[in-house]
Amino acid sequence: MRLLKLQVFDYSHFVSLPLAIHPELVSKLVGFQNSILGSSDACIDENPDGNSDGDNSEDSAQEQQLGNISVELEVADDEESVKVDVSVRPLDSNAPKENEEPKSSNKSDLKIGKSVFIKPQTFHLTVLMLKLWNQKRVDLAAQVLKSTSSRVLDALDNRPVFVRLKGLDLMRGSLAKAQVIYAPAEEIDSENRLLHACKIMIDAFVEAGLVIDKDAKSELKLHATVMNARHRKRGKKGRFSSFNARAIFEHFGSEEWGEYLIREAHLSQRFKYDENGYYHCCASIPFPENISS
Repeated sequence: MRLLKLQVFDYSHFVSLPLAIHPELVSKLVGFQNSILGSSDACIDENPDGNSDGDNSEDSAQEQQLGNISVELEVADDEESVKVDVSVRPLDSNAPKENEEPKSSNKSDLKIGKSVFIKPQTFHLTVLMLKLWNQKRVDLAAQVLKSTSSRVLDALDNRPVFVRLKGLDLMRGSLAKAQVIYAPAEEIDSENRLLHACKIMIDAFVEAGLVIDKDAKSELKLHATVMNARHRKRGKKGRFSSFNARAIFEHFGSEEWGEYLIREAHLSQRFKYDENGYYHCCASIPFPENISS
């Protein structure tokens, strides 16, 4: 039997809390992107495979250099042999060339291309990244998420939960060499109900054996990625280039994105989209929307 290390597979799915369901937030993101680019053209249709999974951007160089590949995986315990198509298409085909400057209006020092921005219709909070390499694991993951529904509702005390998005922050690096920029998310009340609910979902996936070790040990940091250098043109050594974010933070570092209701949790599939432009939903559980009497 030929065994392959799990690390060669890109993340295929993730548990998300959709934010793109709020049209006013999507509009703010489009305005943010256009303000930086100095363009009247909405970024909404650019970078179709862009994702906002910023906590996934520090993956190994091996994963970063994946292209369109199919890997034959031999699976024990009477599971069938499956082909895994890791479709990581180039995300920067429309990005400016190294020596090409995008339109920049009064912010000519930004020099940021559209490929760095996430697609507004996919805006979300990431709860957990998953590597599901066959349909059996996808089906199991869907069952696991659904099985947490009652416990999640209990953790939320059957009351709506809102998050506030304010300002910008860096996932790593420095302002001069930024890789991931995100909007920090905080629960409106101080009860940490949302974090508790997310912990219930994460623990369920870990117990089902669907989470790789490094992700099982990671501390949950609720955030919504707005820019990711992973989508930008790679350098000569195949590395993702960083970008200068000092002017971005000067202009938008205290941006008020607003307060938004979290309506559900999804098992989302990367690189596949539903009609509304959001990641394909493999399963979902509802969050409370009305205050129970």
